Amino acid sequence: MFQRIAYSQSREENYRTLLGQLDALLQGESNRIANLANASALLHQFMEDVNWVGFYLLEGDELVLGPFQGLPACTRIPLGRGVCGTAAVRLETVRVEDVHQFPGHIACDAASRSEIVVPMLHDDRLVGVLDIDSPKLNRFDDVDQAGLERFVKVLMQHWQQAGDAVD
Repeated sequence: MFQRIAYSQSREENYRTLLGQLDALLQGESNRIANLANASALLHQFMEDVNWVGFYLLEGDELVLGPFQGLPACTRIPLGRGVCGTAAVRLETVRVEDVHQFPGHIACDAASRSEIVVPMLHDDRLVGVLDIDSPKLNRFDDVDQAGLERFVKVLMQHWQQAGDAVD
């Protein structure tokens, strides 16, 4: 049976612990897909009240499904569509309190109510997005956004050191 790790510090300190775990987990591994898979699993284990955690990778003018944890998902998202495509075009984090109020929201899981998407940049160039959904309205706040943006920064430091799976 799946059991979450108990993080008992402040939420900010919990995110710092998570970043250390991510850095250690990715240390020495050069395969980007393996790193994204472990990163999604780590986040899924860390975060409460989430039903989908994963990555979409830029391929031409679309975001293509990458490693994830959760129910099957949309495979391709055009840039500019939905929360993921919007974050990719804006090159900034998009946090949505109620996905049903977001124009053009793409519903992959009917249970999702809120979402946060963080762009992944390498050499100031979009390579993909981190996407997290929750069945709870207004699940993500400033602490989550700051922690997840730092999570992506650590991930992208390892992206620079890798290079055999996706460019």
